[in-house]
Amino acid sequence: MSDPRRQFAVAVVDRLQQAGHRALFAGGCVRDLVMGRAPDDYDIATSARPDEVQRLFRRTIAVGASFGVVVVVGRRDEGQVEVATFRTEGPYSDGRHPDRVEFSTPEADAARRDFTINGMFFDPVRDELLDFVGGRTDIQGRVLRAIGNPRERFNEDKLRLFRAVRFAARFQFELDPATEAAVREMAGQISVVSPERIAQELRRLLVDPNRVVGLGLADRVGLLPVILPEVSAMHGVPQGKPVQPTGDLWDHTMLVLEKLDDAWRATTRSLGRPHATTPPSFALALGALLHDVGKPATMDRNGGRLTFYHHEHVGRRIAGVVARRLRLSNAERERTEWLVEFHQYLSDAKQMRLAKLKRTLVHEGIAELLALHRADAIASTGTAEHVDYCEQLLRELPQTELNPPPLVTGHDLVRLGLEPGPAFKDILDRVREAQLDGAAQSKKQAIALVKKLLEESPDAGQAE
Repeated sequence: MSDPRRQFAVAVVDRLQQAGHRALFAGGCVRDLVMGRAPDDYDIATSARPDEVQRLFRRTIAVGASFGVVVVVGRRDEGQVEVATFRTEGPYSDGRHPDRVEFSTPEADAARRDFTINGMFFDPVRDELLDFVGGRTDIQGRVLRAIGNPRERFNEDKLRLFRAVRFAARFQFELDPATEAAVREMAGQISVVSPERIAQELRRLLVDPNRVVGLGLADRVGLLPVILPEVSAMHGVPQGKPVQPTGDLWDHTMLVLEKLDDAWRATTRSLGRPHATTPPSFALALGALLHDVGKPATMDRNGGRLTFYHHEHVGRRIAGVVARRLRLSNAERERTEWLVEFHQYLSDAKQMRLAKLKRTLVHEGIAELLALHRADAIASTGTAEHVDYCEQLLRELPQTELNPPPLVTGHDLVRLGLEPGPAFKDILDRVREAQLDGAAQSKKQAIALVKKLLEESPDAGQAE
């Protein structure tokens, strides 16, 4: 048992038991141990009250003492464990939070949890599993089942509707028929859950390798049309890609998401980046999900040919609406918008002027954009030569050539007598493009170009 986090969690359990309290591992960590997985973290359930837990341990944080929850903090390598008193909850007037909490027994505590696979306890000191809800049987049968009455469990917390889908997809379990029926019946009620909590579950779903299974299930039970109606609108939109000649836009998007992990690994390995073993980021996965989201609104026919002119720009706006609705961070929103808008920008990389291409290749999100291009290309035509070409440039061009320091800055323009205005940035951009093209290789040449541009447009440097 070399994991210091587990050693610390076992030590917390042991100390609680030595003090005369009942203490057990609880929830997801027990599920993972039963399934032979390494838990991400450890939670403990105990008969000790919050004040008793705080007296036993030197470093604690009372994150939810009214709910019986105290965090016990270990050394840096040990992390921290959440210690919760055995409790029952209810009723849930708002469908999110219990109106009251009462401390109880392990059996009653298990009965108030969401799914049987998350309702087990384990005593790491005695090496004993306590399963009052049939979680081990459901793991063996690969079934996700709500504890007790599914409608009651979902009424207690409507986010459990989405969690049912995520867990089923993550572990490739089947939904128990009664549980699935309750999800279908109550899917519309997911709207009472805060956007932040929905975004947290969506984040976990999209970074998981089984994201396509999860999205398909969410769509089938009626959750996706409520959470992401823009994605559900992809059904029935003709696509006709060579790889999927009979598929629609939904099929294409799901195939891109299916290819995303391999595309991310291929790109990061090609670029020698240290992220090859990490999953795609949430922004990349969301960008892949939304990359063609502008197509339903831009679909038109030009003679016998189907067109989607400017769908990338429309898609960017829609991606921004989705990100704001989910209350994502500005960084996640901006990266997602950029990926959607530029998802086909590099398709003509071999024919593109090098200066224009360089400006995109030096973007901090270029690895994610290339991975999206690769996944989209493989899902469309089966080849990604333009991605290989861009990655070759990134490997072979020295940084001084790929992204050299600007030859002129705004301060230089001011010293030349220009006043900041609408044309100020345009002049800097044109000089920068000439530099990247090799047409301006020194500050002297850059200043000469500025003067030439001003001669061609004398009002460019005047303030309005």
